Amino acid sequence: MMFQHIRKDHKLLVTIVKRDQAKKVMKAAKKAGCDGGTIMLGTGIGVHEKKKVFSIDTLYEKDIVFNIVPEDLLPDVIDEINSIVKLNKKGRGIGFVLDILKTIGMAHMDYEEIEKGALDILTDNLKHDGFDLIITIVNKGDAGEVIDASKRGGAEGGTVINGRGSGIHEKAKLLSINIEPEKEIVLTIVKRDITKDVLQAIEREVHIDEPGKGIGFVLPVEETIGMPHLSKI
Repeated sequence: MMFQHIRKDHKLLVTIVKRDQAKKVMKAAKKAGCDGGTIMLGTGIGVHEKKKVFSIDTLYEKDIVFNIVPEDLLPDVIDEINSIVKLNKKGRGIGFVLDILKTIGMAHMDYEEIEKGALDILTDNLKHDGFDLIITIVNKGDAGEVIDASKRGGAEGGTVINGRGSGIHEKAKLLSINIEPEKEIVLTIVKRDITKDVLQAIEREVHIDEPGKGIGFVLPVEETIGMPHLSKI
């Protein structure tokens, strides 16, 4: 089969807002048709925030929101977030969009997914000796399984970040209040020539394609530092 016109079905929308604004971002994204997202906690400073208080460096609490968005829905999702969160106003936050090379764990989607064998085609214009970042988002307690599977696929390890989020299969409420289950986000840097092996290991051993198990996606890495042993392989 020829893959001359491969459609990249998903984009990663990253939104960074003030603490406790993530729920508004999530609500807006879902209203526009997005299935869900993942929220992480962080700190930072923006151009409109005071850098020092009483000569002490200041960092402000932030929410970082990941939304996997079908490409055809992306304009609507961005417009809805701008409408509700007002990101186009000074000091309200920022957002940016990244290409995704491949997704796993989205079997419920009813639109066309990239062909299983198309990952090599998508990376033809990238350095074949380069790196990819695999981001896997799973329920709390499952990160160890992801790292173990990744190692069996050829990866050297991974980094775990805690977060919270909701997906299409998570509708729990308590006293009419939405409950956002705790999540673990696993970051794995791999050589591009083993990306498929690692993804297949995660799919096979973590059963990430089953409803409610999680989601994973691949981002291209332009350059790495601190990994000389891999760069020489």
